[in-house]
Amino acid sequence: KPCIMHVNGFLGAFLFSVETQTTIGYGFRCVTEECPLAVIAVVGPVHVGCVIDSFMIGTIMAKMARPKKRAQTLLFSHHAVISVRDGKLCLMWRVGNLRKSHIVEAHVRAQLIKPYMTQEGEYLPLDQRDLNVGYDVGLDRIFLVSPIIIVHEIDEDSPLYGMGKEELESEDFEIVVILEGMVEATAMTTQARSSYLASEILWGHRFEPVVFEEKSHYKVDYSRFHKTYEVAGTPCCSARELQESKITVLPAPPPPPSAFCYENELALMSQEEEEM
Repeated sequence: KPCIMHVNGFLGAFLFSVETQTTIGYGFRCVTEECPLAVIAVVGPVHVGCVIDSFMIGTIMAKMARPKKRAQTLLFSHHAVISVRDGKLCLMWRVGNLRKSHIVEAHVRAQLIKPYMTQEGEYLPLDQRDLNVGYDVGLDRIFLVSPIIIVHEIDEDSPLYGMGKEELESEDFEIVVILEGMVEATAMTTQARSSYLASEILWGHRFEPVVFEEKSHYKVDYSRFHKTYEVAGTPCCSARELQESKITVLPAPPPPPSAFCYENELALMSQEEEEM
């Protein structure tokens, strides 16, 4: 038969299989099994070309599927704040998602990095300690449909337990915050990181609201994402001193119907601007 007329042995069958796999063609074959150097000259470049194609395809696909650019649309507030929430001192920062697509299984972590001297005199220049943001109750897993404030309660297990306002201004540490989750479109893991130095933590501040309710939906104003305001009456002592002195920070009584808190004033101003 014409298609196998040049197959007279193993080497001929091998050349025939190479031509079939690489779609070189079934025309008149100049390279025969009688010239081993010509066989090597044909088979070698063919296999090297296959390896190069596989590497290039893998590199291109990996580059296209990398979720690095998705992490650039995850936003952290420029400052972290320490204020009273539910009668306890808390460290807080805000995270947000600039895209409409969701981050699946999103969760947050935080670590405090500072020099530490052990009891034996060993100096650790970059000692890492976890900041609990709700691991035990599942508050570290968030549904990032709108900007959300991450809360670390400063309790007995917190590295910030003995730190007051004056100590915060003189301390040298860095808090690394991490937001991790899966990209909804590709199901690949993405991670966004930021950090706060001691000078970037505002004592006695809260974040301005960014979510406002309208007639049939909610509106997010990202122009207020990084803004904070000072809260009068925030204690300047540490959480340890608050507990030892048994000072209880009671929440303010509910305002009368004619009064507005700061957040409600902002919401009202936003509605007036929208009407204008």
